[in-house]
Amino acid sequence: MITWGIAPIGWRNDDIPEIGAGNTLQHLLSDIVVAGFEGTEVGGFFPEADVLNKELALRNLRIAGQWFSSFIIRDGVDSAKKAFTEHCAYLKKVNGNVAVVSEQTYSIQGLTKNVFTEKPHFTEQEWTQLCEGLNELGTIADAHDLKLVYHHHLGTGVETLAEVDQLMAGTDPARVHLLYDTGHIFVAEGDYMALLEKHIDRIAHVHFKDVRKDVMAACKQEGLSFLQSFLKGMFTVPGDGCIDFVEVYNRLQKSGYSGWIVIEAEQDPAVANPLEYALIARKYIDENLLQAKIGERSI
Repeated sequence: MITWGIAPIGWRNDDIPEIGAGNTLQHLLSDIVVAGFEGTEVGGFFPEADVLNKELALRNLRIAGQWFSSFIIRDGVDSAKKAFTEHCAYLKKVNGNVAVVSEQTYSIQGLTKNVFTEKPHFTEQEWTQLCEGLNELGTIADAHDLKLVYHHHLGTGVETLAEVDQLMAGTDPARVHLLYDTGHIFVAEGDYMALLEKHIDRIAHVHFKDVRKDVMAACKQEGLSFLQSFLKGMFTVPGDGCIDFVEVYNRLQKSGYSGWIVIEAEQDPAVANPLEYALIARKYIDENLLQAKIGERSI
């Protein structure tokens, strides 16, 4: 069964905390209810578990997971394990399903570098260190009844299909799963189906992120950074960009995928009203993906 969520990043952004800073947790969660989604992911501004659980219960919402920045290569796995154990303990308290991990060693995602041409690369030794470390983190996630899902991401050492291939080949399928993000892989590769087809058996979490192709082309031409690109409007919600989510959704359904599909689009909330875009996404899902399928929630 698929559960539909929407990420808090449309309301407030952890990479640029000042945008959307006036949007409270209560505002965010209530908007999610209005838009007809079943839950969200934990944002950097979310409170301690007991406070969050009360706000969720009041609205009958659930938590899917939370982002974790690992620095296995830079700081070593022991440091990462300590922080990740605390991360998983919090997720367990809020009844999350997945721990979203992204290796941030050498990442340029928060820098001013050209995200299209200046991404980092790992040496073979660093790849071994990363994969072995992720296997250890996966064991910690398992102990907390969570799945570690690795997030391939623009501006990092695991961005392209070839890099995802290497990560999947080097990690234990029982302990390290994949987060499939349509927007990140489309910008990286110009294609989003090849990764889905190749690694569908490893996918345990999904982000539906759309891309405005004309804005992406302009960002590439200007050599913009990741943050500059999303502020310019490169990303949007499904139905407002160029990705065919019907094809993606049908393939996930055919594979028997069961888990969260989370709508995620980094945008400036002062430009793209969060509730308005949540409703655009919900309308697209209902009219193009669910089509009154029995057993699917349609608001």
